[in-house]
Amino acid sequence: MARDEPLYKSLIRDTTAYFAYILIATTLGPFQFGFHLAELNAPQDVLTCKSSSLRQSSLAGSFPDCIPMNTTQFSVVTSIFTLGGFIGALTAGPSCNKYGRLLTMRMKTISFVLGSALETFATNIPMFCFGRLISGLGCGAAIVVVPIYIAEVAPPKEKGLFGAFTQISINLGILVAQLLGYFMSKGNLWRIILAVAGVIGLIQLAALFLVPESPKWLAEHRSPQTARQVLQRIRGHKANVDAEVRAWNIDASADDISEEEALLSAPPGSHPAPNPKAAATSTIGIWEALARPTYRPAIVAVVAVMFAQQLTGINSIIMYSVSLLSALLPTTASLLIVFVSALNVVVTTICAPLSDRIGRKTCILISIVGMGTCSVLLALALNFSIKPLAAAATLIFVASFAVGLGPVPFILANELVGPEAVGATQSCGLAANWIANFLVSQFFPIVDQALGGKGKVYGVFAGFAVVLGGFIAWWVPETRGKSGVEEVWGRGGRERVE
Repeated sequence: MARDEPLYKSLIRDTTAYFAYILIATTLGPFQFGFHLAELNAPQDVLTCKSSSLRQSSLAGSFPDCIPMNTTQFSVVTSIFTLGGFIGALTAGPSCNKYGRLLTMRMKTISFVLGSALETFATNIPMFCFGRLISGLGCGAAIVVVPIYIAEVAPPKEKGLFGAFTQISINLGILVAQLLGYFMSKGNLWRIILAVAGVIGLIQLAALFLVPESPKWLAEHRSPQTARQVLQRIRGHKANVDAEVRAWNIDASADDISEEEALLSAPPGSHPAPNPKAAATSTIGIWEALARPTYRPAIVAVVAVMFAQQLTGINSIIMYSVSLLSALLPTTASLLIVFVSALNVVVTTICAPLSDRIGRKTCILISIVGMGTCSVLLALALNFSIKPLAAAATLIFVASFAVGLGPVPFILANELVGPEAVGATQSCGLAANWIANFLVSQFFPIVDQALGGKGKVYGVFAGFAVVLGGFIAWWVPETRGKSGVEEVWGRGGRERVE
């Protein structure tokens, strides 16, 4: 493909109907992450008995309309989701390396169904917390394994574009949860919001049975010939996949013809057994990756970017914006947040090709500068009750996040380390992400109250933006246009290349 070929032409050529199906089926996992992040935002006051219902729901008599909670208890219910996500993120990396991307994705959908059921039928705080914890397990695994899987099945020259679909799906989940919350924060109709996630989990579980294992994982752990056949099915029968197969650096000649013919008839969602004739590939675990100087700089880079994604304050808007803005915008806060969520989806989608055009690092730094500036403006707007500035700062804050800090962090691990350490690096990065997510979700309302409210807490987020933006500008290398890990880092990954 010529470098100046229009994007739409390359997409038409490289995107098959089967690949589109795979993309939709797998990104329902990140969709669940976004949905669960935002599901309690709009109905918070109704759910916690702080606001009376406008009308009785059709579910009245079956379950209580609300579960009494104070601010601290609601913070625990909200943040325990991140504890599950932390555990899920740590375990998903080793699991997807050892057992495969596909099996790990199937297992996480069970958490979506079970967790959502417990939340939907909860009658007390412990049951609600347990449901949120189980949902978090699935979401933590999803945002580790799905970006890895997409990077391994996406057309090579559009990896940045399709990698952004993880964040696009997260944003869609947030938007759907906010929309449902806007219309169903009455009586105990909030239970329907929670039940929707369980239904989507069942749909994804069924859809994944027509999704193949990652060709790259198959080439490294099972049969290179099977991997080539799966890749050909994804790209289309007329596509030339020789260059992608060569990039695996695995000799497929050891597979005999009879095995190849037998595997051609395997169904799309089948998971081949280990093949002793396949090329052996060592997998690096989390502790080994942390101990090796070769991988440590990449882990530091990914962890720093993941911290920046959360500690610049995006989840303060997603989780608490309705209650935060309701004092200043009492009649329009919920509607504004729905509009903000829709804007997040639109901007993320429009900016999806941007990291392939101007670079991953540049997009991240643009995000941090925009969010840090808007944090200052939002603090001023809330403190001095400037309604137009508060609305504008919130919109630009979210739009800035969508440019880089939203989509780019999820694709970095695949470009900063070799395939043997991708799972470990992604797990470390997402574990850091969940820790930072927990800090924001648990302590944002507490710190906000301690500082006297009125948006002063956004000064803290502005400070994080300055510190983390400076570190990322110094430490994290650019990966766009680099042919491999050696070129990104230099000397086999031992030195950083600016």
